[in-house]
Amino acid sequence: MVDLTTRLGSLELKNPVLTASGTFGYGLEYADFINLEQLGGFIVKGTTLEPRQGNPYPRMAETPAGMLNAVGLQNKGVHHFIEQIYPQIANLNTQVIVNVSGAKIEDYAACAELLAPLAGIEAIELNVSCPNVKQGGMAFGTTPDGCQSVVEAVRKVWPRHLMVKLSPNVTSVVDIALAAESAGADSISLINTLLGMAIDVEKRRPMLSTVTGGLSGPAVKPVAVRMVWQVSKNVKVPVVGLGGICTAADALEFIMAGASAIQVGTANFVNPAATVDIINGITEYCERHGIKNLDEIRGCI
Repeated sequence: MVDLTTRLGSLELKNPVLTASGTFGYGLEYADFINLEQLGGFIVKGTTLEPRQGNPYPRMAETPAGMLNAVGLQNKGVHHFIEQIYPQIANLNTQVIVNVSGAKIEDYAACAELLAPLAGIEAIELNVSCPNVKQGGMAFGTTPDGCQSVVEAVRKVWPRHLMVKLSPNVTSVVDIALAAESAGADSISLINTLLGMAIDVEKRRPMLSTVTGGLSGPAVKPVAVRMVWQVSKNVKVPVVGLGGICTAADALEFIMAGASAIQVGTANFVNPAATVDIINGITEYCERHGIKNLDEIRGCI
């Protein structure tokens, strides 16, 4: 028997497979395709203190081996989540994690404080790395001081597991990760999307209304694996890897690079059952190699 149970500090997952924020809605959208309780957990779309309309269309574009998006954290706000969404997902037998973002530090803290009383929400993921908003997001995650300030503010009001999602669009991702850890992060997730751009040569204009956007999908995986490997060697808290994971082999690369758990993002758009396929694939791999627990191969590179 293979035991895929995974611990991120105090947060226990039945397996290491999570979904990436912004690619899985509130989970409910995928309930017709998979049993949500098979997942280690899912991370709901980016949630802000106030509703956000997001960026103008067009805000998604296909690219070779990936996609660009500039959705801009469109959501109905934390109060909508608490009143309308939370009652529908609170009793699921899996970890429900809320991705929290904001335009200023006070927004992050206020949003987290409102979520704190919700039973069953054992963790939040702090988004200091979104490249698609004009204020906040990546602006806080590009310097150690900026990241530390946000994490410290949220740590004061959020009593449970605090995951911090990092941007790859920095000079030294290790320095940012160390700042998040020192400020109270319980785990680090990376990477968010790489800043990219695409041009329609027939129309002679950018394919996104915002000109630039976030690149995700298989094209970013080698960069993500490298950054997860670097960060996991330098921090003591667990690392959650994401970026272009489509198969069990992809997920295992991240685990061997040092990730305790992984997130599946863009692959959900191509195959709504990608997460379950990956869980089954990891199990099959472990059985084939006589591996009883992922600790046997985690960080082996």
